[in-house]
Amino acid sequence: MISIYEKYAQVLIHYSLELKKNEKLMIRSTPNAAPLVKYCYKEAVLAGAHPETFLNISGMGKILLDYGTEEQIKYLSPTALFFVDNFDVFLNINAPYSLKSLQRVDPQKIKIANESNTPVTERFFERTKNGELRWCGCEYPSYAQSQECGMGLDDYENFLLKSCFIFEDDPVAKWKELHDHQQKIVNYLNKCEKIQYRGKDIDVEFSCKGRPWVNCDGKVNMPDGEVFTSPVEDSVNGKIRFSYPGIFMGNEIEDILLEIKDGQVIKWKAEKGQKLLDQIMGIPGARRFGEAAVGTNYLINEFTKNMLFDEKIGGTIHMALGHSLPDSRGENKSTIHWDLLADMREDSEIIADSEVIYKNGKFIIGD
Repeated sequence: MISIYEKYAQVLIHYSLELKKNEKLMIRSTPNAAPLVKYCYKEAVLAGAHPETFLNISGMGKILLDYGTEEQIKYLSPTALFFVDNFDVFLNINAPYSLKSLQRVDPQKIKIANESNTPVTERFFERTKNGELRWCGCEYPSYAQSQECGMGLDDYENFLLKSCFIFEDDPVAKWKELHDHQQKIVNYLNKCEKIQYRGKDIDVEFSCKGRPWVNCDGKVNMPDGEVFTSPVEDSVNGKIRFSYPGIFMGNEIEDILLEIKDGQVIKWKAEKGQKLLDQIMGIPGARRFGEAAVGTNYLINEFTKNMLFDEKIGGTIHMALGHSLPDSRGENKSTIHWDLLADMREDSEIIADSEVIYKNGKFIIGD
């Protein structure tokens, strides 16, 4: 009988990444995730691929931001460029030691570090858009994440694996079932041009004309469960209050209210974290939206402060400031892609070309 993490690795390597013989795979994580890293490495070898690993040591990034000069912080790693140029497949396993290590770092330094990484970000999105690079981001249970979302480690592990369907007899069959349901929704939305989100402190609209909706079914994220598009850049208008905190590099920004006109955020306010929000809005491209989405995974039913899970919560919508995702043909460019989440489970609806298609947290199409 295989272990639960061997089963998890099989889903990641063979379903999510569809790894093929002779492909070059980079597995990136921390030593926290060693059990899953090893099983993924094994599955990659069995698939005839060429896996390599890159493990980050806790605290290294903070050391650079605390003690480095501006020149050092701006330095672009040739190793990072080599990775993004020369590997066919990336697997990013998130397993942090701490989520608070950057809380006392000067936000300006964080901004400089993000901007310095622009060539890597642009090359990554270019290769994924061209079909030259595939990737998947997933999670391994760590004390840092379990404490952040108020769970014991065992409870968090169960929550994580359940949301990925790993406890199912056939996880891949469950992901294919979700894919089929979401594809009906995507097919409908792809015939629409104007989308409106309406709810408590939510009144925002945008055009998706010429922008395909994407079915997120465990291929790029694990867990998964959402449909998304990139709004036409100058079409977003209205106001929206994000009812969940925005998490930016481990820092919480609470009760974010945005006012948008012709695609540009013209006013922004936060009850907590205003200084950091001001800094984010100064990042090139960060005042336009690169994504609008709806979460559809109803096994994820609580906020964890980890957007890999939270953006998938069934009954929520999210909009991302910054870089557009290549699959939806968006054109906005930025060094950030920052997802912001709002609850739609009460007194809320989504309207597509004047037709109500979603009420109180659930699509009323697609069945």
